[in-house]
Amino acid sequence: MTVNSDSFTLSFASISPAMLALAGGVLLALVLLVIVLLLRGVSLRREQAEEASFRAGESEARMAELLKIQAEMQGRIAMMTEVFGARQSELNQAISQRLDGMSQRVNSTITEQTKSTHENLQRLQERLAVIDAAQNNIQTLAKDVVGLQAILSNKQTRGAFGQSRMETIVADGLPMGAYAFQQTLSNGSRPDCTIRMPNGAPPLVIDAKFPLEAWNAIRDAGSPEAGKIAGQQFRRDMEVHIRDISEKYLIQGETQDTAFLFVPSESIFAEIHENFEPVVQKAHRARIVIVSPSLLMLSIQVIQAVLKDQRMRAQAHLIQGEVAILMDDLGRLDERVRKLQGHFAMAQKDIDMVVTSADKLTKRGAKIEALEFEAGGDSKPGRDAEPAAKSVESRTGLLKLRVVDEE
Repeated sequence: MTVNSDSFTLSFASISPAMLALAGGVLLALVLLVIVLLLRGVSLRREQAEEASFRAGESEARMAELLKIQAEMQGRIAMMTEVFGARQSELNQAISQRLDGMSQRVNSTITEQTKSTHENLQRLQERLAVIDAAQNNIQTLAKDVVGLQAILSNKQTRGAFGQSRMETIVADGLPMGAYAFQQTLSNGSRPDCTIRMPNGAPPLVIDAKFPLEAWNAIRDAGSPEAGKIAGQQFRRDMEVHIRDISEKYLIQGETQDTAFLFVPSESIFAEIHENFEPVVQKAHRARIVIVSPSLLMLSIQVIQAVLKDQRMRAQAHLIQGEVAILMDDLGRLDERVRKLQGHFAMAQKDIDMVVTSADKLTKRGAKIEALEFEAGGDSKPGRDAEPAAKSVESRTGLLKLRVVDEE
């Protein structure tokens, strides 16, 4: 240890002052650096402590604010819980009331629907009963139609059907004796109907035959060619029928120069005038008038009016005689009415005179009633005057009028 210290001393002594000064400067610089570092560490620690304290304060403030916010949130949550609880109870009550109301409505609706369903079912049963009755009627009508079709399939029965319809129209529109069915003419032909005309004119002939086979062929044609062929056949049949009526039933001096061809259907009549104009023109040239049920009824009404006019003309002299007698009776009635008017005028004059006399008597009675009599020695005359006035009044009140009617 001594050796070392000595050696150190020797080495230290051997160092130059410059080196010592340099070493001292370095040492001083190191000391200053250490001091500066220490000061900076202290300031840094102080700053860190301040910053830590500031952060701790901020943290505490934030923590306090968070605690405050948490308390406010808890208060609000509690308030919201109370509000939600109250609202939930109100909502539950409202929902229960709504459910009760809806239950009552549903029950009433179900009751009404059940009642209406029962009523509808009852009405449906009634309708079904009506439909069953209608179906039975339709079945009966179908049977009748089948029977009518079977009747119309025969030419003679079909002709009888058209003739029966024509006879019904004529019999409903004309009186008995103004027509005849199946009357034989001078040439031996027998028209379906002859109508007697007024003033000794020849009768009017009506024929009710119609070529229904050709018409049904037109209606049942499945192609234009078949329809055209059926139309040609129908036109030929109509022309033959018109020629037969013209030759058999138009007799000079025995029948009218015009005859009626009766078509037992309005639709067939319209179809003929629309699609078979040459047939209509040929019938006009042959003085044959094609008539439907409505036209025949109108013609019958015209003939009925003509017959009525002819009957009235035949009874005109009787009507004139009755009118003359009626005028004589009217003249006598006028004379007697005038005499009666004179009697009434005289009676009215007498009544006026009697009324005038009654007015005069009434005025005189009023004047007498207005007179004042002086009292005598007693106060009784006043009482006596009053009965006198009353007697006068009673007499005038009992006046009666009598009117004598002079004849």
